[in-house]
Amino acid sequence: MKALAAPTGEPLGIVLRIGSTLAFAAMGACIKALGDGVPLGQVVFFRSAVALVPLALFLWWCGGIREGIATRRPLGHIGRCLMGAAAMFTSFATIRLLPLAEATMLSYLAPVMLALLGWALLDERLGPRRLGGVALGLGGGVAFCLPAFSGSLPAGAGVGVTLGLVTAVLTAGALIQVRRLTLAGERAGAIAFWFAVVSAFAGLATLPMGWTWPGAAQAMLLVGAGVSGGVAHILMTLSFRHAEAAALAPFEYLSILWAAAAGVLFFAEVPGATFLLAGPLILAGAVIASSRGRS
Repeated sequence: MKALAAPTGEPLGIVLRIGSTLAFAAMGACIKALGDGVPLGQVVFFRSAVALVPLALFLWWCGGIREGIATRRPLGHIGRCLMGAAAMFTSFATIRLLPLAEATMLSYLAPVMLALLGWALLDERLGPRRLGGVALGLGGGVAFCLPAFSGSLPAGAGVGVTLGLVTAVLTAGALIQVRRLTLAGERAGAIAFWFAVVSAFAGLATLPMGWTWPGAAQAMLLVGAGVSGGVAHILMTLSFRHAEAAALAPFEYLSILWAAAAGVLFFAEVPGATFLLAGPLILAGAVIASSRGRS
């Protein structure tokens, strides 16, 4: 029997992208499992500081850490990092308050917000197709929000949904800045590295508010969140070296499937009617709004 050939080119890019969605789902599961036992700022610190290890190894493998983190746009990185760090805080809080699948689903409002911000700030064309995607996404967001804000969901769900919406806006703002940095010639490795550094310092700044000494299981989850988050960024970066964004985009939404599966298997979370109603709308809106087509 002939050995199966390792995937190359676009198939390799797709495998790497799927791997990145699995790694992001593993990070979310680790954060969910930590619950309220570890302060939020401490989680952000470990997620970011530990992620620096695989990121630094990746930059070294790519040709050198010093060259990989060099930047000519430090102020641009600061703006991106501050929005991204804030999004990390609100995202992790959302994961604590909502089922994992629903928290992940809300994050896919970011492409809808990105389309609007790209039109407002970068003069990107917002044609009928993208307008339809924005409308679908916002409609899904409304379907998600109404039950929470009407008081028909458990306590804390309204706050979780609000934080999820804030996360989508902050993420879109950070991605706008990433686009600006990329167009200015900044490397993806530098963008990811400095984001992890600033986020680690943001988490460390919460130390005076009280941290806890993690137990063995909590320490493993904190390290797991950091490693999986760092690996996810690396795999995502590598995937774009082997395949175009259009070929990889459909596989990005596997994150929802992994999050739903992790919620059922590890946290006994069964997606409810709101998720089943709003989810397809948000996903359809995200796919259409992130489309590069002109129509």
